[in-house]
Amino acid sequence: MLRHIVMWKLKNADDAPRFKQLLDSCKSLVPGMHEFDVGMRRDDLEANVDVVLVSSFADPAALDAYLQHPHHKAVAAQLGPLRDTRSVLDYFPEQP
Repeated sequence: MLRHIVMWKLKNADDAPRFKQLLDSCKSLVPGMHEFDVGMRRDDLEANVDVVLVSSFADPAALDAYLQHPHHKAVAAQLGPLRDTRSVLDYFPEQP
């Protein structure tokens, strides 16, 4: 399994619900996507980003299929102007 985590700091934090809605439209786009959870910053919890995506894929090919999917690319084009910064970490979780 491959974990794909992306975090965004938005230009305007009030855009977070729209940002989340757009990201949520990418759920179940490709075979091999096992997890896809979008979270937003809350005032009562610690955070230094506004939106986070925690997702997992069966393998690198499934992640690549997601990244290259036309719908994902269209969503990314809409999200780009809303973001200030973007951080990504892809990793293989340790197996017991």
